Amino acid sequence: MKILVDADACPVTRIVEEVAKEYHLEVTLLCDTNHVLRSDYSKIEVIGAGPDAVDFALIMSCKQGDIVVSQDYGVAALALSKGAYGIHQSGKWYTNENIEGLLMERHLAKKTRRSSKKTHLKGPKKRTKEEDEKFRTSLKKLIEKVKI
Repeated sequence: MKILVDADACPVTRIVEEVAKEYHLEVTLLCDTNHVLRSDYSKIEVIGAGPDAVDFALIMSCKQGDIVVSQDYGVAALALSKGAYGIHQSGKWYTNENIEGLLMERHLAKKTRRSSKKTHLKGPKKRTKEEDEKFRTSLKKLIEKVKI
C-alpha cells in the first residue's frame, strides 16, 4: 500500500507525510509544472502542465489497495474503480456507495455555474486546525481499515 496525493494546491500534504511516517508508508506527491514541491520524505512526480495531466498520471500509478488523496471526485471515482481507496482533504472517504451522488452534485454545480455566467469563483476559506485534525484522524482510520 502506498499513498498518492493529487498535490496541486493540496492543503494536507504535510499531514499526509506525517501520518505516512508513523505507518512507514510510501508517499508520492504528483503536481504539474506550475507548482514547486519539496519533501524530505515523499517521492515527487512533476507532470507536464495540461488539462487533467496530473489526474491521469495519478490514476496510471494507482494500484489496488493504495490510498488516493484528492479533492477531485472524478479522480476518486477512477481510483475506486481500480480497487484503491479515496479520501478528500476534508477527511470524507470516497466509497462505491457515495461516489455516484458526489459526481452528480459536481455535474449540477458546474451546470449552475455555466448558466449564471460567473467567470470567477470565490476560493476556499482558510483551513482551521479542527479541519486538519479531522483529516488526520480520518486518514489514520482509513489506513487502519486498509491494513486489515
